[in-house]
Amino acid sequence: MNAAVTSPLATDHNGLTQLVASLPSRNYYDPAHYALELDRVWYRNWLYACRASELAAPRAFRTVEIGTQRVVIVRGDDGELRAFHNTCRHRGAALCTESHGTLSGPGITCPYHAWSYNLRGELVRATSKHLPEGFNKSALSLYPVSLREWDGFVFVCLARDPPPFERSFIDGSVSRLDAWPMNELVVAHSFSKAMRCNWKVFWENYNECLHCPVVHPSLSRLVPIFARALMDERDDPDWERNRASADPQFGTARFRGGLREGAVTWSRDGQSHVEGFRGLPEAERAAGHVYITILPTMFIAAHMDYVRTVRLRPLGPEETELQVEFLTTPEILGDPRFDLPGIIEFTSEVMLEDAAVAELNQQGLRSIAHAEGVLMPEEYAVYTFQRWVTDELARG
Repeated sequence: MNAAVTSPLATDHNGLTQLVASLPSRNYYDPAHYALELDRVWYRNWLYACRASELAAPRAFRTVEIGTQRVVIVRGDDGELRAFHNTCRHRGAALCTESHGTLSGPGITCPYHAWSYNLRGELVRATSKHLPEGFNKSALSLYPVSLREWDGFVFVCLARDPPPFERSFIDGSVSRLDAWPMNELVVAHSFSKAMRCNWKVFWENYNECLHCPVVHPSLSRLVPIFARALMDERDDPDWERNRASADPQFGTARFRGGLREGAVTWSRDGQSHVEGFRGLPEAERAAGHVYITILPTMFIAAHMDYVRTVRLRPLGPEETELQVEFLTTPEILGDPRFDLPGIIEFTSEVMLEDAAVAELNQQGLRSIAHAEGVLMPEEYAVYTFQRWVTDELARG
């Protein structure tokens, strides 16, 4: 992201020092602008597809749809994961019509004219009885899509020249989860919801906590600093003076962040009835939650006994799919004391509260009187996100 000549960001705390205009309202509903964002943001950056463990067996496949583009990811008989545009080289028919499954044979066969490809994407057979002069099977392999595995997650990028994978981690946090057994995790539960809002609206809500006291009463009790409408202790201009402050009910967590006293994880009662991840350092346990943001596709929240992923997928100018996954180790998942229902209940409540206010935000953006909004000091991360989007669009 290009640095502004005169940044409105404070240097002694997290915040904005001046009034800043938000993005134009039309950028959240205009079809032409949405198409531009698909082309310059979503088709050029790394996107979360699935967990590698979901494609563990040879010939397992999954299809991914983003905007108008469709990708198929498949595990070869050689154990390698590969991704291709889900498009036959004959006349462009879709190859795999199911969202996931296991191929019945050692290749992919087009359901239209039965052209066949091996799992390296090479054309093996064209069904015409007579091949025309100049026909070259090696020149008609499936269109490849770049794929990257990281911490058990599978990412794809549609760009011909993908950006460095680490560039997607906006806070330089590519190694932040090294203490967690990420490659051992399995999906314990997942759910998805189609939200009636532009994808940017949800990201902006994620990047501020001014809404937390009103929208998230249960979460604000678990994370007391959220009840102050702050995300981090340095969001408070007086954070240094307040560091030693304590609250009779919540202790220092109300001023320094973290979970309320006695709570150890995000769940209905704030408790975990299992030991949690083996070998997790005390500092990570005590933090209560550690976040990683990978734009534009997902964020990850790691706790002492599970990891939560939240993936966004644009469905239209004013519709976005929200997918939430709960990951943990097979050992923890198999422990009868592990309160997965309590975790799902609490976190689902928070996510659905966010979805509801994102939809509320979207409803008002179409007002002919509202050309743009304003950002308040605590919305510094919204400003940073909006600048990221602006810079991506400007890359041409």
